[in-house]
Amino acid sequence: MKSSLSFAAFLAIAGLVTESIAVGQERAARQRIDVVNYTIVAEVAPAAQTIAASAKIDFTPLDTGVSILAFDLSNALSVSQVTDSTGKQIPASQQKSDNTLRITFPEALIKGTNYSIVVNYDGKLTGNEESPVPGIKFAAIQPTYAYLMYPGRWFPVNDYAGDRFTMNLAVTVPNTMRVVASGFSTTDKKGAKTTYNYKFNNPSFPGSIAVVEDSVERVSAAGVTTEIFFRGEHKALARTYGEETAKAVNDMTDLFGLAPSKSLTLVETEDGTPNGYAAPNIIFLSSRSIGSQVNQRFLVNQVARQWYGMLTSPLTRNHLWIGNGMARYAEMMSIEQASGPASLEAEAKDVYIEALTVDQPPLIQSARLEDYSPEYWAATAGKGAAVIHMLRYVIGDEKFKKGLKLIPEKFAWKGLTTEDFKKAMEEASGENLDYFFLEWIESTGAPEFKMEYTVYRTAKGFRVMGKVAQDLDTFRMPVELQIETEGNPETKKVEVVGTSSEFVVETFGRPKKVDIDPANKVLRFGNQMRVAVAIRKGEQFAEIGEYPEALREYQKAMEVNRNSSLAHYRVGEIFFLQNNYQSAANEFRTALDGDLEPKWTEAWGRINLGKIFDITNQRDRAVNEYNLAIRTKDNTQGAQEEAAKYIKEPYKRPKRIVD
Repeated sequence: MKSSLSFAAFLAIAGLVTESIAVGQERAARQRIDVVNYTIVAEVAPAAQTIAASAKIDFTPLDTGVSILAFDLSNALSVSQVTDSTGKQIPASQQKSDNTLRITFPEALIKGTNYSIVVNYDGKLTGNEESPVPGIKFAAIQPTYAYLMYPGRWFPVNDYAGDRFTMNLAVTVPNTMRVVASGFSTTDKKGAKTTYNYKFNNPSFPGSIAVVEDSVERVSAAGVTTEIFFRGEHKALARTYGEETAKAVNDMTDLFGLAPSKSLTLVETEDGTPNGYAAPNIIFLSSRSIGSQVNQRFLVNQVARQWYGMLTSPLTRNHLWIGNGMARYAEMMSIEQASGPASLEAEAKDVYIEALTVDQPPLIQSARLEDYSPEYWAATAGKGAAVIHMLRYVIGDEKFKKGLKLIPEKFAWKGLTTEDFKKAMEEASGENLDYFFLEWIESTGAPEFKMEYTVYRTAKGFRVMGKVAQDLDTFRMPVELQIETEGNPETKKVEVVGTSSEFVVETFGRPKKVDIDPANKVLRFGNQMRVAVAIRKGEQFAEIGEYPEALREYQKAMEVNRNSSLAHYRVGEIFFLQNNYQSAANEFRTALDGDLEPKWTEAWGRINLGKIFDITNQRDRAVNEYNLAIRTKDNTQGAQEEAAKYIKEPYKRPKRIVD
């Protein structure tokens, strides 16, 4: 498939890939150690927005000749001293280019021997510093609250998201505040300060804490206790969130087995942080994601990570699809349970579209993707969930659900690889799944099926003989055929292997039509999917303000389907943002004359036309469009309220900010 990227964009992406590979090679070249335990003693001063800490790190070298240790540590923090177990100072330097702390030993360490070092450091964390994950805040100390999440590298981190550890934690804060962390806790009050001591004894990722005002909503429901630390207007939602969290925990227990803990804590962070982040027994939620009502599917995603993320987790970043994909698929299964199989099909279509927006690298090379980037989520969460959904189709519901429980049981408090995941699913299903994981995890691309067939009359009925063709030489997958006959439709699975596969199906009734993969169980291309994928790519470009690239993707969608209402609507949006109102109006009109898929394009197309007429002082025409929007009765993303608002008062173009 030809690229639509400009030469300049190609060079930019090539540069990012080169940089990503270089970073990956640097990380791979690090001398490997296993951090067993952290003992962190810290004092957080909310008024000054500072932290002063010492971290005792117990570790074991995994390689021969280890003499240089490299830890991730936020650039906002300054290391004052590093000492060994005897108190002798060890040379150390911080590399601002990649947020690392390098420690150099005078002699090589002995492989397999236990060592300890102590790192003393301090710094100010306002949330405005450069984050180790560009553009996303993971650590900030505010006067009335603080959050220090593991990805913020607020303590020296080895093999980020790979090396599991235990932790002893002592954090001192003013008496008006309290500390939330993973594990069992005790407190020690001295004067105007209180020290909170936490101990987490299972190897996981317990290095995330919150400092909150001592005001908690405790909700016990369905055997689950949830403590909620929300602020301001969100406090009113605490009880509802507690009840929904209990439901999510019990639903996930049914799917994944015994919960790591029957108690959870929800902590509000602030805007600019990730929508959600899961740590052992804790879920951090941004103010925006809390919203005005509970987003149950999002909550399920975060709760599922207590199993696939905390109890067990990908051994390295190359296996991230297991955790992110399973969390995303947990959402899908929750929706299926609540609304039935048809809702699952709609969700599967959405993750398939997302999965196909990224072709490279293969899932088994996910470490090359920038953390929290759109490509990272499209691959590890979108394609990860798509692969899990197809695996369910291949081995069947009963065996699939058996495997979902088997994996956390076998790998409790351990990391796992794709090979481990595969073997566990083979144990649960009794099938050899080498071909499946080779195709979907280790390879790239997706098939596009073409079929031809002939119908013959036989003594007992009819015989359909045909051939399925596709372009991937190594492809192998069971695929459903549905034969519509004069009686009931008949379904049969055929094995599609390589670029051409023949099939024979016997039927009693006369075949009228033969469809391949009628329920869209296989991740594959087709005209409708190409349109949807191009539009999704365009939306991704538009979100970051790359409008020319977005328009190119939308144009690709319209080359396949000139009647796509969504493609024309998205083009209209870009023209509207650029104040090109005539072109925007033309595109919204074309969208209204199109296939009206999805249905909301009609209501929102009318609303946007109304806005254009208001801007151009054509109030009667604007009101007419708003009324037509209301007549659709579609209320996607509050369309009805939006139209009603502008019937009462004309839309006004936002004032432009002049630099």
